[in-house]
Amino acid sequence: MVDVQLGKLWCASSDFKNLKMMKIELYDKIYDCVSKYALFDSRSCRSMLKEKFPEVPDCALGGIMSLYYQRQMKFTLNKKLSKINQLYTRYKNAVEAGERPGILLRMAQEIEVCPSLLARAILEKHFEAKDENGKEVSRSYISGLMKDANLIKNHVLSYEVYLCVLHDEEYGPISNAINHSIGVEYELKLQRLVRDLKIPFHDENHLRASGYDKTPDVKLEIPIAIDGFIVNWIESKASFGDEESHKGILKKQLLSYVNRFGSGMVIYWFGYVDRITQDNGKQIIIRNSFPADVILMNPKCIDPSVDEYNL
Repeated sequence: MVDVQLGKLWCASSDFKNLKMMKIELYDKIYDCVSKYALFDSRSCRSMLKEKFPEVPDCALGGIMSLYYQRQMKFTLNKKLSKINQLYTRYKNAVEAGERPGILLRMAQEIEVCPSLLARAILEKHFEAKDENGKEVSRSYISGLMKDANLIKNHVLSYEVYLCVLHDEEYGPISNAINHSIGVEYELKLQRLVRDLKIPFHDENHLRASGYDKTPDVKLEIPIAIDGFIVNWIESKASFGDEESHKGILKKQLLSYVNRFGSGMVIYWFGYVDRITQDNGKQIIIRNSFPADVILMNPKCIDPSVDEYNL
């Protein structure tokens, strides 16, 4: 029996009471510890981080570890899989030699590649542009095999791919499903909190139906004020926010929201580094939870002779 404990689940069930804005010095120490640990031995790395930084919530530790792994793959994957012919030959030789199951998992750990990414590369090499019935294959066909390894007729390769998907905490169908589920969970949590305040809003589905291509998770129909800051929209991020990731989100999403809807707020539910609050000017505020000190607009306080809202 394979023992699997996907680390991303710790983020969904973590206690956020002690979650605070993280000083850059502490973040650097955690990131450095992850970088010196055996890459993608995530379970052992997670245990080490929890022991070394007991004051930091699990969700923040997991978020930082995930950011590091993703960046390593972004910059090294093509190089590490450039010798896929040798890797495939090595895999076939191991099968012929009768090695115990988990061949691809051990190879992935040795060359420091996420198991699902190695499994996909081996699958593509195995089919060489044709399936087991002689038909040409596509990327979507390979993706289907990754989602359901039972469709792979070679039973040894089927089980090897299954193990890689099962053990991969950063990539692959299971990890993607968990990420999506956690993201939706916090979007719904945000909507519930806004709804409890009886603030009318539109979600991203409604906005897209209205023709917007880039949409925040919540667009408030009536603005709110937080610490003297006007909030027109709110974006939910079930992740940890550091400088590099926040800059990417600013460029791809948040600045377009500002251009369309005005100032707003992003919530990093798993925490963020204090330094990212320095470059947002007066257009975006950052929080790690939904603020308690929300000021709602009181229509009774609106002076009809003045074309402004009194909050």
